[in-house]
Amino acid sequence: MDRRKLKSTAEAIIFACGTPVEAARIAEGLGISEEEVFDVCDELMRDYSEADRGIRIVRLNKSYQMCTCEEYAEPIRTVMDLRRNTPLSQAAAEVLAVIAYNQPVTKAFVEQVRGVDCSGVISGLISRQLIEEKGRLELPGKPLVYGTTEHFLRCFNISSLDELPPLPDDDNGGDDASDAVQGDLP
Repeated sequence: MDRRKLKSTAEAIIFACGTPVEAARIAEGLGISEEEVFDVCDELMRDYSEADRGIRIVRLNKSYQMCTCEEYAEPIRTVMDLRRNTPLSQAAAEVLAVIAYNQPVTKAFVEQVRGVDCSGVISGLISRQLIEEKGRLELPGKPLVYGTTEHFLRCFNISSLDELPPLPDDDNGGDDASDAVQGDLP
């Protein structure tokens, strides 16, 4: 199959699925290697981006999905009569950050880091499909472990967790901000 036909077929598969489709499944359908799928789909992503279209293809770990461009969110909400999602609370953002940077983690770990009960916040993040249960630890009580979802990646417009910003170094006990301010004083 020539390159143009491969791209068209991959595009049709991604469109028809509607949800993220793994590169391995696309490779199986096209009869090519997974690496070739990454090349073809990454080229498709560039094509959509350069054409300044209302839709785009995004890569989510080893999956691809077709979605609308962020700049058209308001007209889409209006036409589809969708309510705007409420922003995350400070507590939800903190719990999500702890899970994203340390996953898979238990609720007890998150609560130890934050110092407060996180049951309600974790339930809320699950209902928003930003985190999910990833299994159980082989420890007494078999506690659940949590991790982020592909929906999390889409919401934060990243392809993988590797794109999360690095955590700040805390070499001097967290006094970076006060040192910077004091350094500016005469």
